[in-house]
Amino acid sequence: MADHEPRAVAVGVLKGGFAKTTTAINLARELAHRNESALVIDLDDNGHMTQNLGFTEEYEGDTNHVHELLLEEGDPRDAIVDVVDGLDLLPAHQDLEDVQTQLKNAMGGSTRLNARVIEPLLGDEYDYIVVDCPANQGKLNENALYATNNLIIPVRPETGYDSGIHNTVNRLVKEARQYFELDILAVVPSGLSQRLDQNRRDRALLEEINSMGIADSVVPNFCRLTEEDWTAIDEGNYDGTLPGIRYRSAIDDANDAGLPLRDYDAGCDQLSCYDELARIVERGGVRREEEVTA
Repeated sequence: MADHEPRAVAVGVLKGGFAKTTTAINLARELAHRNESALVIDLDDNGHMTQNLGFTEEYEGDTNHVHELLLEEGDPRDAIVDVVDGLDLLPAHQDLEDVQTQLKNAMGGSTRLNARVIEPLLGDEYDYIVVDCPANQGKLNENALYATNNLIIPVRPETGYDSGIHNTVNRLVKEARQYFELDILAVVPSGLSQRLDQNRRDRALLEEINSMGIADSVVPNFCRLTEEDWTAIDEGNYDGTLPGIRYRSAIDDANDAGLPLRDYDAGCDQLSCYDELARIVERGGVRREEEVTA
């Protein structure tokens, strides 16, 4: 693999149920698979990732490592746990809401994650760090965005997907860009299962993201559809792969088993989508297939 600069990325959207945690864990796993190691940081106060991966004791325990790191003088290496095959986790804690409250009155309250976790680890311990963000505004989200300067927005064909995208762009991205650089690396639709030649929610979601003014720079190849593609779909002549991360029971079963998809079912056809997402992080942006020469 060609050399790439170390990079951190946040996975976030201002709406729950949009596969944020599933996207974050499988992205981090593919980065670890491709680069020998990666770290995923769970900053979501519901702790779904931490608990699903089998670290409920850390989530419910007496030691709130995020509090120690962001509000005291903790060493991030003391908080990290091994997940599988080069993938490490900095676990969430049930009292993250208290951390968020205290950060409001802390000096540099939005820069602590960068100074105390990302800078000490990125490029030294890990070439890639993925942050699973909370689904609400606040200091933890601000810390994630400031520390990574990169955002992946996951979406699903659920009620409110359009407002979820727009709120994330307007209330997170645009506000953050008033104070620091923040790039949207990708908008990632997952959980799709319906036909595209009918007026259903899957189609509406794909039309929405592919019609954005920035679509060509943020929509991955596995879900990019041109006007010619839509014409072919409507005429029954489309011979491409169904776009987006498609619903597979293996993805849900992997979550239930507390494993990334690769470690639950390495033969699942949707791993190629997470692999492309990892390549987007490595390169720092989407590249069209015809632009990739290596």
